[in-house]
Amino acid sequence: MNRQAQAAVLFLTGAALLHAGVTDLYLRYVKAGLQPLLLASGAVLIATALATVWYEWRDRKTPATAAAAVAGAHGDELGHGDGDDHVHVHREPRISWLLVLPLLALILVAPPALGSYSAMRTGTALQQPYGYNALPTGNPVSLTVVDYATRAVYDHGRHLTDRRIKITGFVALDHSGAPYLVRMALNCCAADAQPVKIALTGKIPPVLQPDKWLEVTGTYTTKQTKDPVNNGPIPFLQVTSATPVPVPKDPYDESWNN
Repeated sequence: MNRQAQAAVLFLTGAALLHAGVTDLYLRYVKAGLQPLLLASGAVLIATALATVWYEWRDRKTPATAAAAVAGAHGDELGHGDGDDHVHVHREPRISWLLVLPLLALILVAPPALGSYSAMRTGTALQQPYGYNALPTGNPVSLTVVDYATRAVYDHGRHLTDRRIKITGFVALDHSGAPYLVRMALNCCAADAQPVKIALTGKIPPVLQPDKWLEVTGTYTTKQTKDPVNNGPIPFLQVTSATPVPVPKDPYDESWNN
């Protein structure tokens, strides 16, 4: 592809990154904290595209000098004298246009967040934290899946007892139909997302569909199970009520590495 095409691809890629960065689309790819870097990358690509166009326009302002230089170079390489103005033009390989495919994917395809299929085929990523923040006030207290799971497993629910707890996550069912409330936790981007799971017991809705989001209210219980994939700990939540909710703006949980 020639310089004009390269500049066009760079400009469109940068524009797509800026579009993703100023909307919620980027949350399907990277964590929220990387938004400034994503916007900066888009701006750099657009600036590079504009600079490429400017340099190409500047070179076209002196065509005679450029043509003479090219003719002289090819004459030396091919053994032609100064009087031979035959110049070989090399075509760019057409395979280079495959570079446009990732751009089209970014523009045309908005991938859904990872869900129950990935969650039930990956072991829980629950990790022991360095410490615990004070629980928010209110009753019920709103916690993330990661926060509840770490407190229930590694803090043995010391600050969860006698508190009503509200958690939001998507539903996943194991091979036996047992329900879990799950949130995919990530370090950097969706490519490294791993599930953190809470097993549900108590007043569970009679019909549960995988990947449907629920706001669950319940209480802490000492009951635990093991993840069949990696034998990691999975705490239970004693459910008192469950309400369907829309998919949140940010479907991933970033609290496990904060």
